[in-house]
Amino acid sequence: MTDLAVIILTKDEKLHIRRCLERLAPLNPKQIFVVDCLSTDGTQEIARECGAVVVGHEWPGNQAMQFNWALDNLPINAKWVLRIDADEYLSAGLISEIQSFVGSNGDEDIALVELPLARTWQRHRVRFGMPRKYISRLFRFGLCGYGEREMDEKLIPKEGRTIRFRHEFIDDNLNDFEWWKCKHRNYAEREARQAIGGAHGNKSLYYRFPPYLRAIAYWAVRYFLFCGFLDGRTGWSWNFWQGLWYRWLVDRKIGRMKHVGRHF
Repeated sequence: MTDLAVIILTKDEKLHIRRCLERLAPLNPKQIFVVDCLSTDGTQEIARECGAVVVGHEWPGNQAMQFNWALDNLPINAKWVLRIDADEYLSAGLISEIQSFVGSNGDEDIALVELPLARTWQRHRVRFGMPRKYISRLFRFGLCGYGEREMDEKLIPKEGRTIRFRHEFIDDNLNDFEWWKCKHRNYAEREARQAIGGAHGNKSLYYRFPPYLRAIAYWAVRYFLFCGFLDGRTGWSWNFWQGLWYRWLVDRKIGRMKHVGRHF
């Protein structure tokens, strides 16, 4: 058994939760918690079927707050904690890497591990178009928590150092395209509020460029400089929608929010 607690935040994840939990089985974690935001599609029942402990908790406003609530209230008795979303799963290589690391207890000064992310788009793997992205997902219990941001929440270590693993976890959402657009309209609203409120601050090179032009430039960098075109039709569609369309949408919402603010 791996000295590891897994925490999964859910809301109506019937499409994904069984796959997520079944792919976790070879990891053999000590505890698996599903913190569910009052799902009505059977998510809780499927999670219990697969052996997870299900805890219901109303949505507090964002994922960072929900996860911090879980850290403060779940009966975690493992040395390490892994966060994974329901529409994600671990590669076989990452499972082996985690088992080896946790089994050896890791260096005592390590608090946080960043894991490389692999993406899919409409059931196809996306291999080009962006530099490799690492996300903080594995950490020593009691040494990390989330800074409470609306978007792009990050685990913050209280002490200790951060390392990176080699093998990936996969983001593979099975919902349809209309669901994806609706979700990203919500993301755009939240990101626009963050940008106006200074959460990105002057440190973000992207937001120093003119609105809309920066969206086009961002798409061009992804598609040409980072070779997004090598993914063929998948690459064109992914970089257009997740790159250009989404970035354009954020700028439009920023413009509208600023316009409303000038008139009140």
